[in-house]
Amino acid sequence: MVKRSLQVSLTGIQEAKKAFARKGWTQHNLAGEVNLKTRQPIWRFFSGRPVERHTFIEICSILELNWREIASNPPAEFRELEEYTQPSVLDIDTLVQQVRSQRFDKIQDQCGILQLLDISHPVAINDIYIDVNILEEIASLQYVEITELQNLAREEFDRFGLSEVDQKQIPGIGAVETYSKIRVLGKPGVGKTTFLQHLAIHCNQGEFAAKQVPIFITLRNFAQESKVTNESNLLKYICQEFFTSGISDPSVIETLLNAGRVLLLLDGMDEVLNEQSNAILSEIRRFSEKYHKNQLVATCRTASPRLRLRGFTDVEIAPFTSKQIRAFAQKWFVAFTKTNTEDGQAQSVEFMQKLELAENWQFRQLVVTPLFLHLACWVFHSQEKFPTKRTDFYKQGLDLLLGKWDEARGIERDEVYRGFLLPQKLKLLSQIAAATFEDGQYFFQQRVVEQYIGDYIQNLTNVPMDAEELQIESEAALKAIEAQHGLLAERARGIFSFSYLAFHEYFTARKIVASHNLQALEQALAGLVSHITDPHWHEIFLLTATMLRSADSLVLLMKQQIDTMVAEDPYLQEFLTWASQKSRTLPTQPKDATVRAFYLALSRTPHVAPHFALAASLDQGMFLDTALDDLLVECAIDGSQDFAHIHACGDALSVILGIVLDVGLYKSLQQLSDQFPNSHQNQERFRLWWQTNYSAWAEQLKITVINYRNINHQWRFSPEQEQVLQRYYDANQLLLDCLRSNCEVTPAIRQEIEATLLLPQKELEDREWQ
Repeated sequence: MVKRSLQVSLTGIQEAKKAFARKGWTQHNLAGEVNLKTRQPIWRFFSGRPVERHTFIEICSILELNWREIASNPPAEFRELEEYTQPSVLDIDTLVQQVRSQRFDKIQDQCGILQLLDISHPVAINDIYIDVNILEEIASLQYVEITELQNLAREEFDRFGLSEVDQKQIPGIGAVETYSKIRVLGKPGVGKTTFLQHLAIHCNQGEFAAKQVPIFITLRNFAQESKVTNESNLLKYICQEFFTSGISDPSVIETLLNAGRVLLLLDGMDEVLNEQSNAILSEIRRFSEKYHKNQLVATCRTASPRLRLRGFTDVEIAPFTSKQIRAFAQKWFVAFTKTNTEDGQAQSVEFMQKLELAENWQFRQLVVTPLFLHLACWVFHSQEKFPTKRTDFYKQGLDLLLGKWDEARGIERDEVYRGFLLPQKLKLLSQIAAATFEDGQYFFQQRVVEQYIGDYIQNLTNVPMDAEELQIESEAALKAIEAQHGLLAERARGIFSFSYLAFHEYFTARKIVASHNLQALEQALAGLVSHITDPHWHEIFLLTATMLRSADSLVLLMKQQIDTMVAEDPYLQEFLTWASQKSRTLPTQPKDATVRAFYLALSRTPHVAPHFALAASLDQGMFLDTALDDLLVECAIDGSQDFAHIHACGDALSVILGIVLDVGLYKSLQQLSDQFPNSHQNQERFRLWWQTNYSAWAEQLKITVINYRNINHQWRFSPEQEQVLQRYYDANQLLLDCLRSNCEVTPAIRQEIEATLLLPQKELEDREWQ
């Protein structure tokens, strides 16, 4: 059995310390050179304690020591691959298994753990990984007319070109098994690197490609090494990798490559800086062609033609389905709940239940990638709820995409924004968002967005630029926003959008809030309020309200705009006056605005009003009015052929008598109840009563209800008035939603707005005069 750890002998410790002193490093420096996350293995090495085998050998390699000479009792069975100098003598399958055995620990350490953002400790990949799905058609390469996209509903926006209804998805492993050379594309945070790590571990453990040797290469590390050596040679780099596992003979590696027994995983084509990308890509192409029998899988963020590899099939990682989201959440909470598995599973169930609530649909649109799903789980785990202010969650997500995600993984990107600082990037994205949203464009042509970028660059530099130079700069900036940050996405050839509608709306609201002075802010808020009846803008109102340091001006402007919607229509004012009068007749009542809203709904949509009323926790008088209104509706239905229906009306009246407190109303309703025939009477006599008396009886019931309860007026609205009332009602609901959105509104203004919702103009003017 091959030993999994080694330790330095007493004499070896002295040699190692001398070599370490010649380097002039600290233990922290050495840990960095060996690519260790902590100094503990270095301390153990110099203390003569056991160290994981491949780490031991790599430390020796860095210190330019022969590991066998300083190791205590080096195992005879742990052979140098000089012993494989005659690989042709060995069966190729035997060689593969020997190399896999010696590389096993290195691959497990290299790919078997994940360091999740803001989590202080690593997690085993198998504890968190969810199998991804693959799209075989790349949306950004398809030709689509922009007019086909402009009418997409909000819920269809984020998943255009990516959902299971648009094209068939296949499992990630299935795609790798289908294509011998494959380039996996995907936006930031969709799990490209993790997918490659999963392939490596799956192969390492013999569950996939068991007759191949997995090699995982981070291309930015290869590029850095190439810069140091001034040579881009993938074979030499692989030989160095193998040397850390005790395999020093290049002929063994070439034997495996020539036999097509290598699974080569190349991560992060887009992470190589421009100055080196041509050399690195040329070397990958040369290597792929020379050793064409092997399986190669590469990852990249975009389908850029510049990064294309001949003979490679491009596929794209699909967003998570609901089933995948549920599976990921269960694994996540089990992995990070500190108590036990049952508690983790219970919290994952609660997470999914709250995620599926109607008010959290914006979160559902974002958590289709592992990055944002991890962020949502982390926030929920900390707060046991989703953030009340969605803007806080969006800001965290944008911080990730605009740099924190790359920074956490040590990735350096080319800066092609002409030296833009983060605030300038945010301002540029806000201007693009606001301009396109104002024009009603969720999707926009490349030339349009490049024009916005060009205008911004020109205004920023204050130096006239040649038109061609400006065009080149604008195009480069657009590609950088797409490739580096994933905030703009090419949805079809030449057609772009924000990668998530939530970010389009967030940046639009940010443009309003970030107005440079008070006058500009007032103008921006007035412009926003002009869209108060447009449902597409409702989310902008909510986001703006929560982003403002004080939302007083916004909610007051909204209230003024809402009141003017019905101010000039006398009939609608009469309707509002009636509702206001009704609200004052209740001795013990909820807020006046709630009562007014109830009666407005009752008079317009009686069958819907009870549901509204139940949610409002009805006063007894409101409950009685609901019951009476229902009774009048039922009595108005032609029941000439359905005596059971008519008897049911009589039974309902008997029940209503049980909750009537007003003596006069009770007496009048009792008289009507007494006139109603007994259900046990002869059916012929009942038919005769119905033919001669029922119409007058129903009319008298209606008059009684109107006289005593002031309801069931026959309001006759024109189609135009119906539309105005609906917009008026929806706008009031939006105003209430803004007030409830955890925005900053002074108590006095909040109370005044809530008290004057749905009031007629005369009462508003009287309150203002007072």
